[in-house]
Amino acid sequence: MPYGEIEKEITKVLEPKLRGVELRKAGKVVIGTVRGDLHDIGKNIVAMMLEASEFKVIDLGADVSPDAFVDAVKKEKPNAVAMSALLTVTMVEMKSVIDGLKAAGVRKAVKVIIGGAAVTDEFATSIGADGYGANAVEGVRLCKQWIK
Repeated sequence: MPYGEIEKEITKVLEPKLRGVELRKAGKVVIGTVRGDLHDIGKNIVAMMLEASEFKVIDLGADVSPDAFVDAVKKEKPNAVAMSALLTVTMVEMKSVIDGLKAAGVRKAVKVIIGGAAVTDEFATSIGADGYGANAVEGVRLCKQWIK
């Protein structure tokens, strides 16, 4: 069974258990895979782990435009925006989102974390992201540090 299918089956089992419990939320995170990229396994794992860590997660899905990220930040007023990109050709969309947040005047109101197979800490710094998660555990840990 391909990894994507395994992840979907695991999600079917875990999601009802995570969603059925009403917890005091530690913070709020808008998350999505950037425009042009349909790969969402990593993003889905991070979203589930954030929810398990008492974050309210607004999952925008995959292939998300910069405008959709900006609109979600304006509407939801999250503590953080988490972006994922698996493909190197879509990584530039992460900078487009950050530029859109700046243009909308909401960049200073949120922390930005990025991740994905091709993403590096150096790339995060170069585009003005606040952090980089090499994996889901590191990403959640960083979000928790920001909320404290």
